[in-house]
Amino acid sequence: MKTVYGLKALQFLASRGTNDPVLISEIAEHEKIPKKFLETILLTLKNEGLLTSKIGKGGGYLLAFPASSITMERIVSALEGSVALVPCVAEESGSKCEYCDDNSVCGVRLVMSNLTDQFVSSLRETTLQDMQAMTDEAVQNSKKIINYTI
Repeated sequence: MKTVYGLKALQFLASRGTNDPVLISEIAEHEKIPKKFLETILLTLKNEGLLTSKIGKGGGYLLAFPASSITMERIVSALEGSVALVPCVAEESGSKCEYCDDNSVCGVRLVMSNLTDQFVSSLRETTLQDMQAMTDEAVQNSKKIINYTI
């Protein structure tokens, strides 16, 4: 849930399109995220350099970069660490898998390593702005709004 809530909070900040800080309580209420959990998530994102904050009157959180330059990989890595699908694929683990004798010939590891690479590549290519655009399009489609923009 940490990543889901983090993505929802970041998308909320991106959708505002302003450089005005947003209070945690506003994000929590709008996105239906438990405030205490959101505080921890936003602090993590701030410590990872994805958010900045302002203290005092008019304070709150805001994106540290434009949504177009914040990738899903950076967000997921900040909140989850490794994005490997199985532990033996995680680069930082480097340890021998307890279920096989030789990682280099383990079919499960080979397939999962390939799938992890594809997944990470997709995360690298997808930005917060892309997520917002997909959401906007889905909302338009759900309302049967025709967009004649060329």
